[in-house]
Formats: sequence, C-alpha cells, structure tokens
Amino acid sequence: MATQASAVSAARLKTATKNGKTNGKAHQAAAGRSAGDVKNLALADKGYLRMEWAAASMPVLQQIKTRFEKEKPLAGLRLAACLHVTSETGNLALTLKAGGAQVALCASNPLSTQDEVAAALVDAGIPTFAIKGEDQATYYRHIAAILDTAPQMTMDDGADVVGVLHKDRRELLAGILGGTEETTTGVVRLRAMAKEGVLAYPIVAVNDALTKHLFDNRYGTGQSTIDGMIRATNRLIAGSVFVIAGYGWCGRGLAMRAKGMGADVVVTEIDPLKALEARLDGFRVMPMSEASAIGDFFCTVTGNSEVIREEHFKRMKDGAIVANSGHFNVELDLETLARIATGRRQIRDFVEEFTLKGGRRVVILAEGRLVNLAAAEGHPSSVMDMSFANQALSAEYMARNHKKLENKVYSVPQEIDE
Repeated sequence: MATQASAVSAARLKTATKNGKTNGKAHQAAAGRSAGDVKNLALADKGYLRMEWAAASMPVLQQIKTRFEKEKPLAGLRLAACLHVTSETGNLALTLKAGGAQVALCASNPLSTQDEVAAALVDAGIPTFAIKGEDQATYYRHIAAILDTAPQMTMDDGADVVGVLHKDRRELLAGILGGTEETTTGVVRLRAMAKEGVLAYPIVAVNDALTKHLFDNRYGTGQSTIDGMIRATNRLIAGSVFVIAGYGWCGRGLAMRAKGMGADVVVTEIDPLKALEARLDGFRVMPMSEASAIGDFFCTVTGNSEVIREEHFKRMKDGAIVANSGHFNVELDLETLARIATGRRQIRDFVEEFTLKGGRRVVILAEGRLVNLAAAEGHPSSVMDMSFANQALSAEYMARNHKKLENKVYSVPQEIDE
C-alpha cells in the first residue's frame, strides 16, 4: 500500500546528509514529512544506508555537491526528474537539492525502483513518487504528480516526461527553461522531435557524453545485465550459447562480460559495420532467425521494437531464457508470445515460463523490462558517478545558458565531459 507524506526540516536534512553521508536514524526526529507516494516510509533507514554505501563510490558527485551547497547554482529552480529511483539516483537528487533546486522525482520504469531509497528521499524532503511494481496507470499518475509542481527544468531517462508534456500538459511548456536526457532511447526520441520542429525547449543529451556512454553503457550495462540475469535464474553462464541482439556500446559491454564468464557469444546486428566489428572482436555473428535456434540465453540491447518475435520464439530450445536490457519492454514481442502460449506460470521472482505447442518452454525475465534494474540493482555506483556528475553539471549549464539555446538537442559541453 502506498504511503502519502509532508515536509521535512532543512535542519534534519543537513544532519542526515552532512558531508555526503546519511544518518539512518535522524529522520525519526522530523516534525513532518514531504509529499510523495512510496511503498512504505518505514523503509527510510535502510534507504539512507544504501545511499551512504553508494556515495562512498561516487567521489565526483560528492565534490559537485560540496560546491553546490556553497554556490547554489540551481537556487529556486523547480526541477522534475523521471529517473530510475536507485541509491545512486538518490545521491543525485540530494546533490540537486544541495544546489538549491526544488526537486520532484518519479520512476522512469515500473520495476526499477528501490523502495527503501524512495522512502528515504521522501523523508529527506524530496517529493518522490515511485513504487516497485507499479502498474501503468500509477506510472503515469506519478509523472503527472511531478508535473503538477510546474517545473522549470526536466531531467528524463527515456523522454517520457517530455512526451507527456508535449502531448497532455502543453500549458506548462512556456515555463520550462530546458532539460536533460540520460538514455540512448530518449535521445533518439528527442532528436526526432527536434527534426520535426515540435520540441518546445532545449535539452542536453547526457547520453552523448564520452564519460557516460563509454563507461555507463559499456561497463555498467555489461556487468549489471549479467548480474540481473544470474540473480533471477541462478543458471550457469559458462558453456552456454549467449545471444546478444545489438552491438552498440551496451551490446559491446554485455558481449565482453558474457565472454569473460565462459559463454559462447553470438551477436545479431542489423548495422553491417557494427556486425563486422563484433566479428573482428571474436564473436559469432548471424541473423536472429538462425541464432534463435541455438541460444541458451538471449538479451536485447537495441532500443528497437519486436527484435525477438513470434518466429524466433517458435525456434527456441526448450528452456531458453530471454531478457531485455534496453529501456523499454518493446524489444520482445510478449503479446504474441502470450497469444501462442498454451500455458504460463511465474516460477521464480522475475522469472515467467511460457509453454508453447509441443511442450517447449520459453522463459522471460522481469516481464521483458530492463533486467539489470528490475532483477538486480542497476549499474555500479562508480559508473553512475560519472553519468550523474554529467546530469548535475548539465543542469547547472542549462540554468545558466538556456536563454542562448535553441529548441533542439545539444551534446554535453566538452569542458563538462572532461
């Protein structure tokens, strides 16, 4: 059951987050609570400890937070953030608040929320609307809640806030100075909007930063995806045929990690140059129509839709394990899989088994949602330190330079990246 809450004192927040650390008991002395919709506020102590543990591996963001506390570059700015609500995101939110921003946060995926962190953030005075496992209606209600703050800046992970603003809340667009976007998926959406001339305010593509995609996408996704698949299944990677759809930065990282664990890695890739790169990196390359018949594990990291479809499911081995680590759950055609299945059952947490005609079984992890965050904890903190340092500094850049910018998508300035 979700819990509603009201404002916490600045004094308690200062005590609880002093020097980048958190005090898990300090929130108990709070006079009130800040508005939000989370699973259980009693989880706040555990959330503070999770954020403290993450902060120990996020020195760059902590340096930015220290400067922000002194300079207040975001003073009075209302900022609506739609991000994965994890311990690393919690530290970003505290950094933005330290810079003077009035932050409202919601989840960018129904299964990626860490409920303990959401509770701690509400307790720390940051309105947070996120519950792990929330349904689609709740997901969009939470986006509406952060937009009800009449934000002047947006911070997106997948461009859903931008999409809702442009479709349903256009009355708010005139008040928005700019925004940032974290993901490849979101940047693709936003660049398409800019090309069509419909993007209503400037956005910095944090995903374009070298310190984001070279590390977050490659090393972060590579490790955390394997982590999620193993946590969900407890199956051995070594000796398996591991099929990876897509050989962008995320696919490169995942292939590297799967190979390192002893898998026979197969890559499917529609871009001929990336396919050649995968071959020269030592991986087998073939169409999904062929790979679907030999894979033990499958994972999509393309950003495209229906990458694994009906004809592929019908060719898979009995017990094939299928996951997605792209932002949206559209890379697997799960509607068709459900239609052709003769039975389905939840066999473990985040593990659903579909029985097909003839008795063959196909296993889907985490409802086809990004398995690294749904079944595990997402990227390691040291990787997110770079990504979220880019977010914080790009928000500062947008606050200072929005009047000079056009309504288009900008790369992270080189001086910030460096």
